[in-house]
Amino acid sequence: MSHPRLSLALEGAEPLPASRWLVVGPVADTDLSALPPNTIVAVQGFRPDHDALAARGIRVVPDFGSAGDSFDAALVCLPRSRMAGRAWIASAADRVTPGGTIWVDGQKTDGVESMLKDVRARVPVTSSLSKAHGRIFSFAAGPEFADWAAEDQHPAPGFITRPGVFSAEKIDPGSALLAAALPAGLKGRVADLGAGWGWLSTQVLSHPGVTELHLIEADHAALDCARANISDPRARFHWADATRFHPEARFDAVVMNPPFHTGRAAEPALGVAFIAAASEMLVPSGRLFMVANRHLPYEAVLSSHFRDVSEIGGDGAFKLFSAARPVQVPRPRR
Repeated sequence: MSHPRLSLALEGAEPLPASRWLVVGPVADTDLSALPPNTIVAVQGFRPDHDALAARGIRVVPDFGSAGDSFDAALVCLPRSRMAGRAWIASAADRVTPGGTIWVDGQKTDGVESMLKDVRARVPVTSSLSKAHGRIFSFAAGPEFADWAAEDQHPAPGFITRPGVFSAEKIDPGSALLAAALPAGLKGRVADLGAGWGWLSTQVLSHPGVTELHLIEADHAALDCARANISDPRARFHWADATRFHPEARFDAVVMNPPFHTGRAAEPALGVAFIAAASEMLVPSGRLFMVANRHLPYEAVLSSHFRDVSEIGGDGAFKLFSAARPVQVPRPRR
């Protein structure tokens, strides 16, 4: 469970409003024990955290458009992206009744001190508490943050992204390497695991033999961008955790540039889970095409899930793999 800074900050404060709290960006283990559960509407678009919060009995929605408005107070759980954090604060300020309290909670490593400075330059900060390598502070909701609202970014001609989406400002170089290495004869039903905002998927769709492309992405905002970026009728969009996704039918090929961290520390286990999921999704003759950071040790994992594994290129930062003939051990449905 995350550190209960909110509980400490609320000690001795005015009684909590009886109506509604907007909680922005809580993760699976965020401590919300200071808030009555029936007062919370949480905004969380990352599917694993969304589902974990829902399992705790919290009402959770994937985006601000589904949250409604006229909240009495808000808690913004600061993300790593400064632009996303500003956009979240702007959205919270727009939905909380003027004069209602907005709390911002975050780790120092995620920029909470600089965010405090930015907020304090615009409005008075009514309280602030530093604890456990983080800080929580509050201020009164008002119109002062309207110019922080999220705006579309344009990382490549014809594409839009949003603040906080992976590689929002430019095409990921690993994805570019993988796209260039895909075989000309790529065909059939294909899946892009962790499809992001859709750039790699558009390169897959440039292959005329592809009959369907399934974009599987856990970040709701990224998938919304992909929907806006791709109009090809062969595309299918799935807001889902790729490591738990069970397709209706197996795929002829899978392409992926799997994430390898959810916070600051590298978590190779996430890539391992993607590899295992891909092997289970493929037909017996199917093939995986994958890019990975060169320092990540995926070779043994690939060999345990595929009978034929080869490195097909890369550069000093990335390595490309082709893997065929999956060893299929069905995953339990969860």
